[in-house]
Amino acid sequence: MKQVEPKPFTGRHMLVIMLSFFGVIIGVNLMMAYAANTSWTGFVVQNSYVASQQFNEKMAETRAQDALGWTGTLTFVEGRPQYSLRDKTGHPVAVRATKMKTMRPVDDREDSIVELSRSDDGSFIADRPIADGVWLVEIEAEVGREKPYRQLLRVKLVDGAMQ
Repeated sequence: MKQVEPKPFTGRHMLVIMLSFFGVIIGVNLMMAYAANTSWTGFVVQNSYVASQQFNEKMAETRAQDALGWTGTLTFVEGRPQYSLRDKTGHPVAVRATKMKTMRPVDDREDSIVELSRSDDGSFIADRPIADGVWLVEIEAEVGREKPYRQLLRVKLVDGAMQ
């Protein structure tokens, strides 16, 4: 049987390996930069300094709201959000109007504000369904106080139902 000698490893082989390695690295970096640039604007607040100055005020509002002991409940009926608000004894809170802002956690292209209408049972329901996926839902209920009752939830919808 004839023995085959391996071909010698040359500088040309090393050049091809190095160019391939760095080509893959550069290609992946370009792909990631493109995905980051086209998927999210990065915009969070108009002015970060002003937002930081309002933090203590918002925390005081949150503590005052928590002291009420109210419970907001968000459910979905065939993909349509339905919201009700009850006091600490379990009775419905007199809500004048409710609006809901829906936001995707990493993309602002599908963000929207949905006005909820009062239903027969006193809760508020949207006239259209929300698409499946993960959402941040910010609810504002006008309850006759200086500031509206606010609730922020993260929900996952699958086939129009909350998971």
